[in-house]
Amino acid sequence: MRAAFSVTLMLLLGAPAVAAQSSYDELVRRGDSLSHALEPAKALEAYRAAYMANQTYEAMWKFAEAQIDVAKRLEDTKQAKLRDSLYSVAEIYSRAAIRTDSLDAEGHFMLANALGRLSRTRGGKERVRFAKEIYESAARAVALNSAHDGAYHVLGAWHAEVKRLSGIAKFFAKTFFGAGFLDRASWDSAAVNVERAVELRPEYLYHRLELAEIYIDVERYADARRELEALLALPPTSDVSDPQYQLEARELLSEIRDRP
Repeated sequence: MRAAFSVTLMLLLGAPAVAAQSSYDELVRRGDSLSHALEPAKALEAYRAAYMANQTYEAMWKFAEAQIDVAKRLEDTKQAKLRDSLYSVAEIYSRAAIRTDSLDAEGHFMLANALGRLSRTRGGKERVRFAKEIYESAARAVALNSAHDGAYHVLGAWHAEVKRLSGIAKFFAKTFFGAGFLDRASWDSAAVNVERAVELRPEYLYHRLELAEIYIDVERYADARRELEALLALPPTSDVSDPQYQLEARELLSEIRDRP
C-alpha cells in the first residue's frame, strides 16, 4: 500500500501545467481520444490533468482505467513492482469513484478489473483473498448495466479461475470465506458469461482469448479453435495488449490444432 500511495502522489504531483490551460471537458475528450488510439501513457496524463481540474466520478474511473492499461504493458518481471503498484492505484481510484456514484457500473467494473488483474499476478492462496470482492464488484456492474461486456468477462474469468484453483488453495478459501462461497463457481457459468461478452463486443480480442482458454479447459477444442482463428483474423486495435493476445492465440492454436 505504501508503494501504491507513492505512485499516486507521483502521478498527481507530476500533473502537467496543461491542467490549468485546458478545460476539464477538453482534457477528458483528449484522454478518450488517446485511449481509443491505444496510447495509454498519454491518456493517463490527460485523465490525471482532468482529475486535478475537477474530481468527478468520470475522471476517477477513467484515471483508474488508464492506469490498468499502462500496467498491462509492463510485462518485464523487473517492472513487476511498478505494474502491481499501478493496479493498486487503479483500485484506490475505483473505490473513490464508487463512493462518488455507486449506481453506475463503471466504478464497480474498474474495481473488479483492477483486482482481477492484480490477483492474476499472485499465487493461489493470495489470489483467493481477492475472490469475493472481484465477484461481487463484477456482479454489481452487470446488475447496473446488463450490456457491460467487460463485467461479463470478469465474471466468467472468476468462475474459471476458481475452478482452476489447487486443492490447497480451495481449502484455504473455505477457511477464509466459509464453505459455500466458492462452490458457486462452474465451468458452465465461466463459458456462458464470456460468451455473452463476445456477443456484446465481438471485435474485442481478449474476450475471445479468454473464451478459448475456457473451452480448452473443458476439452471443447473445436470451439476453442473457432475463437482463436476468429481472434487472429481481427485487427489488433481493440486493446493495448492485442499483439500479446494474438501471440498467445497462435501458441494455443498450435498446441490444440490436432485435438479432436
